[in-house]
Amino acid sequence: MPPIAEKRPVEDTHHGVTRTDDYAWLRADNWQEVMQKPETLSAEIRDYLEAENAYTADMMADTETLQETLFEEMKGRIKEDDISVPAPDGPFAYGIKFVTGAQHPMLIRTKREGGDEQLLLDGNKEAEGKDYFQFGGTSHSPCHKLLAWAHDDKGSEYHKLQFRDVSTGKDLEDVILNTSGGCVWSADSRHVFYVRLDNNHRPSKLYRHALGTPSSDDVLVHEEKDPGFFMGVGQTQSQRFILIDCHDHETSEVWLIPTDDPTAEPAVVAPRENGVEYSVDEAHGTLYILTNADDTEDFKIVTAPVGNPGRANWQDLIPQTLDTLMLSHTVLAGHLIRLERSAGLPRIVIRQLDGGAEHPIAFEEEAYSLGMAAGYEFDTTLIRFTYSSMTTPSQVYDYDIETRERTLRKEQEVPSGHDPADYVTRRVMATAQDGELVPVSLLYRKDTPLDGSAPGWMYGYGSYGMAMPAGFSTSRLSLVDRGFVYAVLHVRGGKEKGYRWYKLGKREHKQNTFEDFITATRHLAAEGFIDENRIVAHGGSAGGMLMGAITNMAPELYKGIVADVPFVDVLTTMLDDTLPLTPPEWPEWGNPLASAEDYQTIAAYSPYDNVTAKDYPNILAVAGLTDPRVTYWEPAKWVAKLRDLKTDDNLLLLKTHMEAGHGGASGRFDSLKEVALVYAFGLKVTGLAGS
Repeated sequence: MPPIAEKRPVEDTHHGVTRTDDYAWLRADNWQEVMQKPETLSAEIRDYLEAENAYTADMMADTETLQETLFEEMKGRIKEDDISVPAPDGPFAYGIKFVTGAQHPMLIRTKREGGDEQLLLDGNKEAEGKDYFQFGGTSHSPCHKLLAWAHDDKGSEYHKLQFRDVSTGKDLEDVILNTSGGCVWSADSRHVFYVRLDNNHRPSKLYRHALGTPSSDDVLVHEEKDPGFFMGVGQTQSQRFILIDCHDHETSEVWLIPTDDPTAEPAVVAPRENGVEYSVDEAHGTLYILTNADDTEDFKIVTAPVGNPGRANWQDLIPQTLDTLMLSHTVLAGHLIRLERSAGLPRIVIRQLDGGAEHPIAFEEEAYSLGMAAGYEFDTTLIRFTYSSMTTPSQVYDYDIETRERTLRKEQEVPSGHDPADYVTRRVMATAQDGELVPVSLLYRKDTPLDGSAPGWMYGYGSYGMAMPAGFSTSRLSLVDRGFVYAVLHVRGGKEKGYRWYKLGKREHKQNTFEDFITATRHLAAEGFIDENRIVAHGGSAGGMLMGAITNMAPELYKGIVADVPFVDVLTTMLDDTLPLTPPEWPEWGNPLASAEDYQTIAAYSPYDNVTAKDYPNILAVAGLTDPRVTYWEPAKWVAKLRDLKTDDNLLLLKTHMEAGHGGASGRFDSLKEVALVYAFGLKVTGLAGS
C-alpha cells in the first residue's frame, strides 16, 4: 500500500480569499538548518519521505534489470578517460580531466607549449567519505601560484571556499564558509572578492578577503539591501575590473572595482531603473554594454567611457535588429563578439573594434546548440565555441577571428558507437490556439515509422527566458533507440523566438506556456510523429511546474509524467517571503502578497492548488531534501494531495534524494542511475519495459 499522508488543515487568508492547506505540516520549520544539516529533519517527516522512497522502489522493482541495462548503456557512451581542450593563460594552459572509473573531474595544467601535466585538484580525492560532493567555482590567481576552489558537500549550494598552494598541493589555512561558490582575484593575487549567502540562502553581501587573514576580518565591500535582488561577482575580459552584478529577472545594476586597486570604493555604472537590464564588458577605457534600455526589447549594444559611464553618456553602437535577440557579448583587444539568436537558432557575430566590420560564423543544420567561450586571455584573436545538434556529438572549435579559420580541437567520443546518419533531427512548427507558431525540435531514428505508432517523449521548460538547446545527449539515445520520438517543445516563457516570446509566457500570460505544450503535443500526434496513446511528458524545476499544470489541464493526453524537482506549490511559495528565492521571483510570477490580481493569476494555474478528483496519468516526481531552489516539500505535498484525490489506479511515485539537492546525485555515474530510473518509468508506462 502507498503511504497516506495525514490531513492537517491549515487556513490562510489573502485579499479576502481563504485557502486550506492539508499538507503544510510536510514543510520543515527548521528548513534553514536542514539545508546544511539534513540529519536535523524531524523524524516524522523523514519517516514519511523514506516510506515514499520504499514504495517507489517496490513499484519499480520489476524494472531493476532494465534500469541496470539502461545505466550500462549510458555509461558505455561516456568516454571515461576524457580531457578537455586546454585553455591558455600566460605561461600555462588549464583543463579538466577524467580518469576511468572516476566520478569527479580533476583540474590540471601544463606549460602553454605542452608537456607534463600538473595535477592541481582531484575531485575524487576531495569527495572521499562524503555522501555528496560537487565543485563550485575554481579560479587560479593572476600569479598562477594559488588556486581558489569551492565545494558543496550537502547539495544545498552553500559552498566552502578554500585556497591551494599549487607548488605544494596543500590548502592554506584560509577557509570561508557559506559562499555562493565563485570568487575573483585582485591583480596582485593578494585579495579575493566573494559573495556570502545569508541565513535565507540569499546572495546579498560582497566581501574582500586578504590571503593569510581570518575570514572574520573580511571587509564588507557592497551590500544588496533589496531581498528581491541577487548579487554576483565577475570580471571583465580585460581583467581590469571586478564586476558586482545586482539583478532580479527584469532589472540590473553593475558596479566596478579596479582589479589593481582592490580597496577602492565600488563605482556604479548606471543606477538601477525598473525594467532596464544591462551587462558590461570593457576594452581600452570604454565600456561595452548590452542592454534593453530605451524600450529595446531584443537588446542593443552601447558604449560609455569608464570614467563617466552613466546613462546620459551611453552611445548606440549596435542597434536592435528585428527578430534577433542579442544574448551575450565579450570584448577582446581588437574585437567585439556577440552571441545572438535569430529565427530560433543561435549564431556568433564578430565585429572589429576599429572600423566596425562584421561577419557571422555560419552553421547548416536545421536545429543545433551553440556555446561560446573567450577563454582567459584578452589580447588574442582566438575564440572557442562548442557546437552540437541532437544527432551530432559535441565539437569544440578554435576560431581565428582574423583569418576566419575554424580548427576542430575536440569531438565528443561515444565509445559504444554512434553514427549520426542513423538519426534524424528536425525542426517543426505547431500552431498555438492564438495563431503563434511554437518551434519543436525532434530526434528519432531514421528507421522509426512516422505513422502514429511511435511513443513520444515530450520535454519542456518555458520560464525565466531560458531557451532549451537542441544539443546532443548520449543518454536520450537509450529512448530513441527503443523507438521513441524525442521532442523538445520550445514553448513561450523561453527566449527561443526573442524577448517577446519570454514576455508572452510570464506573469499574466503564463497560461500560454501550458497551452503551447499541450497544443504542440497534440500537433505531433495529429501529424503522425507519435502515438497519441503513448506519450510521456518530462520537465524539471520550473519545467516541473509545467508538468503539474498540463497534468491538471489535459490528463487524458499523457500516459506518463516525469516531474524533476517540480515547482508545483507556486502560490504558497510566492506567499512566503522568507524562502530563498521568493522575493527575487516576484518579477517572474507576480507578487501575490501585494497584488490581488497576481494572487488570482497564480492561483488559477498553481499545480498543487488545482488538483481535483479525477483520473491522472502515471506520475513520477523526484525531489532533493537539501534543495534550496525547489524545496522538497513542494513535490511531497503535491503527491500527497494527488494520492488523496485522484480517481485512477495509475502509478503515483515520489523519489526524494535524502543526501542531495536541486541537481540530484553528484558524480557523473551516480547521476546516470537517476536517469535510468526516469527512463525505466517511461518505458514501463508505455509498455516498452521489456525492450
